[in-house]
Amino acid sequence: MLVYFLVACDRLEEKREKKLRQHLPELQAALQAYVEANAANQVSLINDCDSEDCEDWQLGISQPISKPLHLNFPVKLFNGLAEQYGIDCEVGTIEGDSREPVSYFGKFEGPGEAFLIAEYLEL
Repeated sequence: MLVYFLVACDRLEEKREKKLRQHLPELQAALQAYVEANAANQVSLINDCDSEDCEDWQLGISQPISKPLHLNFPVKLFNGLAEQYGIDCEVGTIEGDSREPVSYFGKFEGPGEAFLIAEYLEL
């Protein structure tokens, strides 16, 4: 199963959007470092932040998952980013060109739990 984790960039209050724009380089660097460290696990970077409108941004990772245990590392990464940069995250599945969200977590939604996300993904 191919899953994705994205930084929630849509429907943000002005203050949160400003903070996201301010921390974009750090978030991109952290995600790039994770992708490079996990290249053997076929982790890919999702980095489409060219639009002037923050709402259109897509920033995160995609990763094949076959066991609930495989969710521990990306959930830990995104929980850390949420705490450090005050963001929320979206997690879901990828089939073809479409993404299907299954859960949200982060600074405002509350920390993500790999076990619960595995349940939502029906792993």
